[in-house]
Formats: sequence, structure tokens, C-alpha cells
Amino acid sequence: MPKSLKIYIFLLVLILVGIIIIDANKKTPIDWRPSYSLREKIPFGLYVFDQESKSFFNPQKIKKFGETPYEFFDQYYDVDDSTYTVSGTFLHIDNSCTIDDTSVDELLYFVSHGNNAFLSATSFPEKLADSLHFETAQSNSFLDSIQFKTERNHKTNQFYFNKGVNDAYFYEIDSTTTTVLGAQSNSKGITQTNFVRIPYKNGAFYLHLQPVAFTNYYLLKENAQYTQEVLGYIAPNETIYWNVNQYENQNLSESPLRYILSKPALRWAWYLSLISLLFFMIFNAKRRQRIIPIKEPLKNTTVDFTKTIGNLYYQEKDHQNIAEKKIVFLLEKIRNEYYIDTFNLDETFINRLHQKTGNDKTVIENVVQLIKKIRNQSQTTEKELINFNELLEKLNL
Repeated sequence: MPKSLKIYIFLLVLILVGIIIIDANKKTPIDWRPSYSLREKIPFGLYVFDQESKSFFNPQKIKKFGETPYEFFDQYYDVDDSTYTVSGTFLHIDNSCTIDDTSVDELLYFVSHGNNAFLSATSFPEKLADSLHFETAQSNSFLDSIQFKTERNHKTNQFYFNKGVNDAYFYEIDSTTTTVLGAQSNSKGITQTNFVRIPYKNGAFYLHLQPVAFTNYYLLKENAQYTQEVLGYIAPNETIYWNVNQYENQNLSESPLRYILSKPALRWAWYLSLISLLFFMIFNAKRRQRIIPIKEPLKNTTVDFTKTIGNLYYQEKDHQNIAEKKIVFLLEKIRNEYYIDTFNLDETFINRLHQKTGNDKTVIENVVQLIKKIRNQSQTTEKELINFNELLEKLNL
């Protein structure tokens, strides 16, 4: 090895060691991001709340899930009884509530069966706001210090918050049904509603606009009493279904790679290692790789075979057989991809398929009517077969 190369390598190692020493002795800045992550111990994470959740919800049971509310609650829906096999309170705490519209519909349906939902966020989905008849707004008047007020047993309690609070409030509510449970005010004396209870059919929604109250910063600053009072509206005999980020579900395994990717320094070291390995493989393969003979891939004759069989059926004018095979294929696809029972093609089947696919309900009803007609007859005309095929193309499953 040349002497000059040894000097360059020595200097490079010396620089890397210096960078590592400087970075190790540098004080880590406080991360004030509103992450609301169960695994992060930064001020605005939910690590402390997660660890103390059993004491907050005693004696309620807690079940965490990382799917969307639609995916989670739909598996507990009993189609025969038109009800759910589970009951309790849905819990969601995040900087902003980004639940999709399909999950909002499922959540409304779950609450309407005598259950509750507790949502704490700075904003809520528009579909939920329209369904519950409320509006939120930003006041742009709150300073760093805000006073929270709650009313429990006809007694007003006050709590002071000075970091990370937002200025969102309920701008419009239905005063005939909505119950105000909490408010917030600043040093100027401006008071606005930030916590309400809105009944919905046989259940109720508890909407809270200050999720920062559940973070590590305030739970470690003796503000836990406010959190306890807010959560005290959840019935003590209910099961808590806590919707968390899918990567924070405790059922997922703890892998070293996940820890590496969660730390910026380790993450970049991992990326540099992968990039270096990739360059090594490219240049090493370029020098040693032998010529690889080109082999023609096997042709997929499935489509041609299907077309041939279809033409034979069509030439034989066996329209009834073709229509029945299309029906079998369609129903099999609905069962496998959308997990919908196809034994009874009734109104419930139509509504479930409409909710899961988003297709026009009229088209679905026409397809179901034509399926029943074809099944009840021994012969199908060419015109009926063409109409049935056109309806299936409109359905586009």
C-alpha cells in the first residue's frame, strides 16, 4: 500500500473519530414536536399516558388497535342481528383527527348502538362535524398561558397550561342537545368552549380540543388531575378501544431495525452502510460478472385459452351457461376481496357492497335483480346476456 494512501486513510479515520467525539459531547436539544407517539419520551409524546393508562382507566379494560375504525369494528358487526358483538368507548388522541370518511360512518354506527366515542384533537373530520352539527375555529387571540376549566359535581376547577396549547374552540354547537363540559380562557378574559358532549342516537361523542393535556410534559408537571377529570366522563364499566398508530400497537414485535430507524444518527449510519454496500456490489459485479444467456420467458396462454373457451360457448348459443359462470365468478370475487356473505342477495348485501366499494347503489341493485332473474329461468337470451355484461362493466369490481 502506498504511503500517501495510508496518510489519507489515517486522516479520514481521525476526522471521523473527531466528529463522533464532538457529536457525543453535544447536548441534545429538546424536541418540542407534537408527535403524540406512545413510544416517544419527548415533551409532547404520549409515553407517560400510555404507561399510566391502567390507572387512568381503572377498572376499565383497554384494547389497543392499529387498524382504521372501520377495519376494527366491522369485524365485530353481526349482520344477522344488525348489532355489534362488542361494546364500550372508542378513544382517539392525536394532534389532528384524520379518520377517513368510511371510518367516520362506521364510528357513527357504532356509537348509535349505545356506545361512546372520546376524541381529543385540534381538528375533526368534516364529515363528523356535519353529522354532529358543530363547527370549530381558530381564535388567534390566546397567549402562551391558558386556563382550562372543567365542571364536575357543580364545582368549577381551574388548570393552567403554558406550552403547546392551541387556540381552537367550538365556534358553533347545537345548544339544545350539546352539553358543555369544559372551557378555556386567556389572560385577556376571553373564554371559549373546548370540551363538549354530543349525544348521537343511543350513544354519545365526547369531543376535546386540547390533546396536549395528555402529553408527557403536562402529566409530569402535576397536571394529571385535569386529565383525570376529562377522562372521568367515560363510564367505569366500559371497555376502552384505543385507536393508536399501527406501528405503535403493542402487539407488534420490537426489532433492532425499528430502534435504529427511530434515531437520526443511527438511521443515517444505516443508510450510508446500505449505500456503500450497494456501490460495492455494483462495481464488484461489473468486474466479475459473466455474460448471462438470455432465455425467453414462458408465454402465458391463459388469456388465449379463456378467449377460445368463451368463443366456443358463444358460438353454441349457450347464453344461460355463460351467465351462470359470470355470476359464480362475481360472487366468488365479492366474498374473497370484500368479505361479504353472498348467500342472501338482499338489501343488507346491497348496502354492505355499496359501503365497501363506493359504487352506485342503483347499479348494484340492477345487477342483483338480473342475477335473481337468470337463476330463476332455464334459458337466457343473447340480449339479456349483453345487458348483464354491461352492468358488470359498470360495477367494475
